Amino acid sequence: MSADVRAIAARHLGRPVATDRVIRLAAGTDNVVYEVDGELIVRVAREPGDGEAVRREAALLAEVAELSPIPVPEPVFADPATGALAYRKLPGRPLNVHPVARPETLGAPLGELLAVLHRADPATPKTPAARATQAALAALAPPDDHPPAAWLEDAARDYEAIADHLDPAARRRVEGFLAAPHPPAPARRVFCHNDLGAEHLLVDPATGALTAVIDWTDAALTDPARDLALILRDLGPAAYDRTLAHYDAPWSAADHDRAAFYARAALLEDLAYGVRTGARVYAEAALAHLPHTFEA
Repeated sequence: MSADVRAIAARHLGRPVATDRVIRLAAGTDNVVYEVDGELIVRVAREPGDGEAVRREAALLAEVAELSPIPVPEPVFADPATGALAYRKLPGRPLNVHPVARPETLGAPLGELLAVLHRADPATPKTPAARATQAALAALAPPDDHPPAAWLEDAARDYEAIADHLDPAARRRVEGFLAAPHPPAPARRVFCHNDLGAEHLLVDPATGALTAVIDWTDAALTDPARDLALILRDLGPAAYDRTLAHYDAPWSAADHDRAAFYARAALLEDLAYGVRTGARVYAEAALAHLPHTFEA
C-alpha cells in the first residue's frame, strides 16, 4: 500500500516521493492513515466506493475550518478514484494512545467546539458569512437517522460476540442495559462530527492541551447526543460535565439519556471490533471505560 500512497501523493504534489518517506501511522475500520515526507497526512479509504464522498468531505472540511475554534484538517488534495484525502500534519498525538492526566481539562474546548457545530443551522440569524457557512454544511453533510431501536439491536449482537471477555459484574451491567427500553428518537438533527472518540482528538503530550480534531469522515446531520456520548465514554463523567458547562446550546435530561445510551452501545461496538480484529487498543480502552460508561 505504501507504494500506492507514494504514487497518489507524487501525482498530486507534482514531484517524486521516496518510499522511505511514507510511513503507515494507523488503520481503522474505514481508513488507513499514512504520513508522507514528515508533513503530510494521507488517509486512504479501505474501500474507495463513491468518489463523490471524498470530494464532499474535502469541501465540508473547508467549511468546518471556518467555524471551528480548534484546528481541523484542511485538505491539500482529494483523490476520488482511490478515496484518498491529504492534509498538512497537525500538531499533537492521538488521545487514545497518549492519555492526559486530567481529561476533564479538555471539556472547555470541546464544549465550545460542539456549541459552534451544533448551532450550525442555516436559519440561525448570524452574520451573512456565518449563514453561508452554515448553509454549506447543511448541504454537504448527509443525514444519519439510525434510530435508537437499531442501535440497541446492534449492541445486542455485539454483546453476543464479547460476553465471554467480561467478568460477571460487567455482564450484569451490560445485560441490564440491553433489557431496558431504548430512549425515544431525538426531536432535532444538527451538524455533528459523529465519531468524536479519543482516537480523533489530538493532544500535546507535554501539556495535555487539545491541539486538533481529526477524521470527519462520518460528519452528518444527526442527534447532537452522538457527539457528547463519546466524550462520556472515552474521557469520563468529569470531562462530560465540563463539556456541558461550556456547551452554549440546548441540552435536556432526555438529551443526556440518549448520550448515555449511545455511549454504552458504542463501547460494545468498540469492544467487539477490538476482539474481532485483535486491535488491542480498542478492546483495552473499552474494558477500562466500561464501569463509568454503564454507571452514567
